Amino acid sequence: MLNWFKKITLLEGLSLLILLFVAMPLKYFAGLPIFVKYTGMVHGILFILYVIMAFLLKEEKKWNGKNFTLILAASIIPFGTFWVDKKYLN
Repeated sequence: MLNWFKKITLLEGLSLLILLFVAMPLKYFAGLPIFVKYTGMVHGILFILYVIMAFLLKEEKKWNGKNFTLILAASIIPFGTFWVDKKYLN
C-alpha cells in the first residue's frame, strides 16, 4: 500500500501545481475555464484518495497525531506532498 500512496502523493502534488499555475491562469487571463473544470475534478479525486490512504497508513507507519496532521495539511500546500514523500515515506 505504501507504493500506491507514494504514487498518489506525487500525482496529487502535481495536480495541485497544474491547477494553480496552469489552469487558473488560463481561466482568468485567457478566459478558458474548461481547464479548471477538468483539472479540478482530477485533483479532487486524487485529494480524496490521498486522505483515505493516509488514514489507512496511519497505523502501519505509526504516525503520531502531530505528524499525521502535517501529512494531511501538506495536501493543501503547494509542494507539500513532495515534502511528505521525502520526510515520511522513505
